Amino acid sequence: MKRKKFDHKSGSAGETLASSTYARLRRDIIEGAFAPGSKLRMRQLCDRYAVGFSPIREALNRLLHDGLVRQTDLRGFAAAPLSGAELDELTKTRCWLNELALRQSIEYGDSAWEEQVVLTYHRLSRIPLWISGEDPANRGVNPAWEIAHRAFHASLISACGSSWLLRFCEQLFDVADRYRNLSHSPAVRRERQSDEHRPIMEATIARDAERAVQLLTQHLLRTAELGHRALEARDIAALRLQALNEAK
Repeated sequence: MKRKKFDHKSGSAGETLASSTYARLRRDIIEGAFAPGSKLRMRQLCDRYAVGFSPIREALNRLLHDGLVRQTDLRGFAAAPLSGAELDELTKTRCWLNELALRQSIEYGDSAWEEQVVLTYHRLSRIPLWISGEDPANRGVNPAWEIAHRAFHASLISACGSSWLLRFCEQLFDVADRYRNLSHSPAVRRERQSDEHRPIMEATIARDAERAVQLLTQHLLRTAELGHRALEARDIAALRLQALNEAK
């Protein structure tokens, strides 16, 4: 039996439906439920999320502005493609904006901000990154870790004093997460032998801006490196598949 479809309505109920549809579709694109560059067909999305055309159309338009969706023609949409060039530009911009936000937070953050940084780190450190299976190839990323990881990074810059800067950093975090999720594939996955977040936390609450910025920048660059390796592995797999198809 098919679930009932709810269409977009005026007022708060319709706004809530549109917002929830946007949040679900956004999460699925970030987590890789839709392959980069794949078409996002309206009717299929309506069936997937059990809503009508209006909430889907509004969600796609919002995601277009977020950089997570591309318009393929006058009416078509696709999940934004991933590329090494975009990853480099994205990482450079993240380093710039996060440095500014972190320096401002260290300068102006109060004791409550320090406590929040320590608390979010403590929560992150207690959650395992991988779940299920003893074989690393069969492990998945722990959703609870993903939430705690985002909260920790947000806490570092939360006292910067600029809601605009925080929104830009969050938007870039979303796009970067698509590359980080791609790097969780068995071909690229690494075990975290050292805790990269603890030194960042310690330097931050010590108000050592230079060291905190250096460590955070190195962390973002290492994450980008994994993204590049994931893109290379994906391209190699695509070439092998193409070669197999041509040989048939």
